[in-house]
Amino acid sequence: MYHNLKFYIDGQWVEPLTSRTLDVINPATEEAFTRIALGSAEDADRAVKAAAAAFPQWSQSSRDARLLLLRRILEIYNSRWDEIAEAVSMEMGAPLSFAKSAQVWAGQVHLEATIKALEDFPFIEQRGTSRIVREAIGTVGLITPWNWPLNQIVCKVAPAIAAGCTMVLKPSEIAPVSGLIFTEIMAQAGTPQGVFNLVNGDGPGVGAALSSHPLIDMMSFTGSTRAGILVAKAAADTVKRVAQELGGKSPNLILADADFEAAVTTGTNLCFANTGQSCDAPTRMFVPRTRHDEALDIARRAAETNKAGDPRDPATVLGPLVSQAQFDKVQRLIQSGIEEGATLVCGGLGRPDGLNRGYYVRPTVFGNVRHEMTISREEIFGPVLSILPYDSEEDAIRMANDTVYGLAAYVSSLDIDHARRVASRLRAGTVNINYPDWDTHAPFGGYKQSGNGREYADWGIHDFLETKGIVGYGAA
Repeated sequence: MYHNLKFYIDGQWVEPLTSRTLDVINPATEEAFTRIALGSAEDADRAVKAAAAAFPQWSQSSRDARLLLLRRILEIYNSRWDEIAEAVSMEMGAPLSFAKSAQVWAGQVHLEATIKALEDFPFIEQRGTSRIVREAIGTVGLITPWNWPLNQIVCKVAPAIAAGCTMVLKPSEIAPVSGLIFTEIMAQAGTPQGVFNLVNGDGPGVGAALSSHPLIDMMSFTGSTRAGILVAKAAADTVKRVAQELGGKSPNLILADADFEAAVTTGTNLCFANTGQSCDAPTRMFVPRTRHDEALDIARRAAETNKAGDPRDPATVLGPLVSQAQFDKVQRLIQSGIEEGATLVCGGLGRPDGLNRGYYVRPTVFGNVRHEMTISREEIFGPVLSILPYDSEEDAIRMANDTVYGLAAYVSSLDIDHARRVASRLRAGTVNINYPDWDTHAPFGGYKQSGNGREYADWGIHDFLETKGIVGYGAA
């Protein structure tokens, strides 16, 4: 299946240099549905050297050549839509309908946004007699997560191509099949030899080797804050750039003048989307204390519409969590909420009724959550909503910002000027007012321990560029 026991290096599918393999588990059945090869530092080195050899020529390619390649990739990607969705559903448990409408769609719209941004990207600027040139940073290592596999692969590969970089991709070993299909697409699109390479593997075997490799000029990593710290430390000895999109604990401020029913309902459903496995999920909902009980009732009713079940059932909203480890973590954190005295509104420990296998969890809502509780501080990465009452708007803003994270935040108010004032005070890379449509041209990235750098459209291209000043170049 999809060259799953090979790597893609220097324009060819090649055998690994070691014989390690890993079962890929379908989280809905807890059974393996395929195996992949696990790479080593030697495999990573082979891929990096191929990418480094291809860099001088590819970095000098024209804007038109890069646009042509990205448009070919998009065309082939769209032709394999259903196949990619099937892979995503099997490897990480997304309901098939969600895999088609959200997971695969995310890759499409990011390709489109990058193409649009590249069409008039300002690589050259004249300032007096100095020419400012933005050029490819070099050979880059890309490490992507399992929760939005196509979103994050495309958010790194497409801008790296646009910038003129060459690359080695290591997708998550938990959800690697969609990455293998994407690699087939890259090959079919005619990506020049060595420009794009793929090595599957785990963090210690391949991730660390890429991060520390002297021929890698930049690492782009999406995943947990813990793993991001390891990547940064490994990269430090060679002083390479590190762009990171890490964890989050995003606050959702329902202001007193919001449409309360709509704001709480939408916020609950967004928290549960992708089975709660999104780094920017609005997992901490702040509501006026005087309306706290009302919020619990609305959230409970919303949670009841989030049916967990077979990813192939069109009625399913919540698939399983991705793995046994993730299931155990979420169960531990739900238990902590109960033990620390939060009000369990719905859900709780164990699987939903009628499901006796698969890493399914109950959509869970806690009320009367105090700011210092574990479920208010730790990233859960499951369908668990914490509702915190506040006494004043100042109190809500203070608690919202009092976190090590700063990826996203949400504000609801019927007074747009009011919402804007609150949004300006929230310490997060993205602040969403009244649940807007997703904007793939807005910058995406975090403050504090949610990372550094920005992705999406031209923001992503900038991350893969160096800036050169040619002084004395002459007038334009």
